[in-house]
Amino acid sequence: MACIANPVLRGFYPDPSILRVGDDYYIATSTFEWYPGVAISHSRDLVHWRTLPPALTRSSQLDLRGRPNSGGVWAPALSHADGLFHLIYTDVRGWAGDFKDVRNFLVTAPDIEGPWSEPVHLNNSGFDPSLFHDEDGRKWLVNMVWDHRHGHDSFGGILLQEYDPAARRLVGPVHNIFRGTALGLVEGPHLYWVDGWYYLLVAEGGTFTTHAATVARSRSIEGPYEAMPDGPLLTSAHDPSLRLQAAGHGSLVQHADGSWSLAHLCRRPLSNGRAILGRETALQPIGWRDGWPRLAHGGQAPADQATVPDLPAQPWPQRAPRDDFEATALAPHWQAPRVPIDAAMASLDARPGFLRLYGRESPVSRFEQSLVACRQQAFRIEASTCVEFSPENFQQMAGLVAFYNTDAFYYLFLTRAAHSRRCLGLMRCERGQVSYPVEKEYPFDDCARVYLRLVIDHARIRFYCSRDGDRWQAVGWEQDASILSDEHALLCGFTGNFVGMACQDLSGQRLHADFDWFEYRELDEDGSAAA
Repeated sequence: MACIANPVLRGFYPDPSILRVGDDYYIATSTFEWYPGVAISHSRDLVHWRTLPPALTRSSQLDLRGRPNSGGVWAPALSHADGLFHLIYTDVRGWAGDFKDVRNFLVTAPDIEGPWSEPVHLNNSGFDPSLFHDEDGRKWLVNMVWDHRHGHDSFGGILLQEYDPAARRLVGPVHNIFRGTALGLVEGPHLYWVDGWYYLLVAEGGTFTTHAATVARSRSIEGPYEAMPDGPLLTSAHDPSLRLQAAGHGSLVQHADGSWSLAHLCRRPLSNGRAILGRETALQPIGWRDGWPRLAHGGQAPADQATVPDLPAQPWPQRAPRDDFEATALAPHWQAPRVPIDAAMASLDARPGFLRLYGRESPVSRFEQSLVACRQQAFRIEASTCVEFSPENFQQMAGLVAFYNTDAFYYLFLTRAAHSRRCLGLMRCERGQVSYPVEKEYPFDDCARVYLRLVIDHARIRFYCSRDGDRWQAVGWEQDASILSDEHALLCGFTGNFVGMACQDLSGQRLHADFDWFEYRELDEDGSAAA
């Protein structure tokens, strides 16, 4: 067996659905309001992972304009049968309050890198759908059901219904097969067939400190299902000292040697309890005892180090810290809130060697922003860029962002003021309230190229600017980076922090900004770039 360090997918990679096809492992994770939809990671040794092209790239598959923060794509489920990859996902149009407006879809592809089909609409009864391919060839959809009625448990149980692939629709009766345990908030169902039993893996307890993964089983797919004695299978709720907190929502995979692993989400909170990296993906070995899956190392707590089959090493080329924008298309780690990174937003051709962003709506818009960013994946990072921008009025801005969502971000931006043709300001948005922590603006009338930098060190964030890329000047004082976290978000959130580039033109003229390069570096404890 080999030993791996958790989490295996660092940063915003929640709700993992793990799949093995031959020698290849895939993990699909939620992307919420970030476009393209559904992140897919690939490994052949469970140690080294690479980012594949995302699945949902067309507006006909996914249209996120207007989606609330932490709406959009929830809990995708990846499976393989009949020579096709099957991907189930929820599009959450509204989730706050008594009602959940959700739609569940299925897309398929002959290859994991696509092209993925047009979506089949399945149902709207709840979220976290998953498709189970039974031994007899029948296919079954499971999802949690949302009960909006006062006096009822909102998490109303796990529904089961047959899916007819020829008719491309659900058929037959709907069964509520499991209402959860005393932990409550049952969701995230996945079905498995092992040694004559149907095993139902669910998430319970909510996605924060009391989160858990629970198992139930039945001889019949329609139930009744009995919960595993001495459950849950996995939780961090009993021990706040654990490095991996909020362990829960996950899926099982069987290896070629017959052993099993659990992929699950977790958080690594800062000392103040906030997890700026969002919900990440970890792996745990599973041992079967008395007909039940258990953590192989015993107990219910997630381990920082996990054992997996000793597979031949398969490292992938590492992503270069600097993107010089010389390729013909952006790499798959770049994402945007709610809209595709298309010709209306960005161009790599308009000025070769630059990423041109065309100014659109404000940084709090939930419709059409021009913002391109990548995940923060370490507690200590440095992000820098070089931008050329000639604003004509105060409604035009461009620069560097640390962006959790439209209610929580920092923005180091160039704009125009009465006293300066080009000046630099700092914007802060916390729980929807915009402020300007730096009163003075930094004039840059004398240079066409401006260098911008931010440094995040756990709960602290600092900003810098430069005229030549060598001599850097601090912009204001140190700020609180932990506002960019699920725990501090309005209504709570489910994503993670991103860093990237943005451009606005609130006048509607679509003035552009040209970014020469973007650099993302993870730092060692001494502040130097990590190897």
